[in-house]
Formats: sequence, C-alpha cells, structure tokens
Amino acid sequence: MIRILVADDHPVVRQGLKQIVAGTTDIFVVDEAATGQEVLDKVRQNYFDVVLLDITMPGISGLDVLKQLRSERPELAILILSMHPEEQYAARVLRAGASGYLAKESAPDDLVAAVRKISLGGKYVSPSLAEKLASDLAVDTQEPLHQTLSDREYEVMCLIASGKTLADIAQQLSLSPKTISTYRSRILEKLGLKSNTELTLYAVQNGLLDGEVRSQSK
Repeated sequence: MIRILVADDHPVVRQGLKQIVAGTTDIFVVDEAATGQEVLDKVRQNYFDVVLLDITMPGISGLDVLKQLRSERPELAILILSMHPEEQYAARVLRAGASGYLAKESAPDDLVAAVRKISLGGKYVSPSLAEKLASDLAVDTQEPLHQTLSDREYEVMCLIASGKTLADIAQQLSLSPKTISTYRSRILEKLGLKSNTELTLYAVQNGLLDGEVRSQSK
C-alpha cells in the first residue's frame, strides 16, 4: 500500500486527486494539507510514502517545503504538481530534490504511474522534459541569469511576468506588498532590468511563460 499526503490549497484539486487514486488498489490517500506549514506538521506527525505537493502554496512556498522535507525526511518521495509549464519550474525542483514533476493538466494515468514509480525510489518526468534535460546536458551553455534567483525570487518573477500586480502576488503568497516590492527590486537588479515590461520580455525570450501568456505578450 502506498500511503500519500495530498497538499494543495484548493479543495477541489485535492478532491480531484483523491478521486483519481481511489480507482487504484495500491494507492491510499491518508491525509491532505492546504498550506505549506500544514504539510510540514503532518509529515512530522505521520508516516507517508509519497507527498503530492503543489508548488504554489500560501505562506511557506512549495519549494521551501520541498527543501525542508528533503532535509528532515530524505527518504520521502515528493511529486511536485503544478499548473505552471515544465520549462518554468521542473529543472529547479528536481535540483532541489523532488522525485518528479507533473503538470496538473496531465492525464490521470500519468499521475498514478508517477506515484508508483517514485514510491519505489525512481524519478518521474514526462518524455518531453526528459528530452529537454538531456539536450541541456549535451550543450555547454552559460547559466542564464534567472538561475541566480532564489526560489522565492524566481516565483515572484514568474508571477510578475504573467501580469499579476504586486498586490495580487502578495495575497497569493500570503506576504505583505512591501515584501513583494523588495523581491521585485532584487529581481530587477540581479537580471539587470529596469521595469516589469523588460522583465516580461526577458521571461518570454527565455521560455518561462506558458503559451497563453506568451502570445498575449507579443
């Protein structure tokens, strides 16, 4: 039996994930969590084989939760689920210790296959991501500037580039607008940019936005 914790701040998403695995005989949802802190608390109090973790969580971000869990429970399999396209976060979360990355739009069978594979100690990525990672390893390229950003800075950058206001981002991440403004200043400085428009253009040129946002930015 594969015991899993479903972590997402949207109840309807948690319910959908539970319904998917309910059709299996070997995967059982033991508990669920709606915030990053709740994930940490429940993992510390109970035993799970796999955590299904949303990357965008209120308060403590999914990336920060991932790093903390990797430090406290290195044997725990963690599958990152995200609405963001693979090119935005997949490589970053895999480097941070995730067992796999799966877009929320993926087929239910992919989720079940991913859970089973990482529960046995394997890694799960989509065929398209595996090809991209292999291609990146084969090409000797200079590390892009956005790789110098912290995980939170990178998250804020993507949200700004997608068109969200600082107030929207503050509310989504459960942080103050002043804190988000500080992150924005650091991001612009590290990337050598001067405005949100330049930041959005940088994100588009580096393939960090999904197709819908990219087309709107042209």
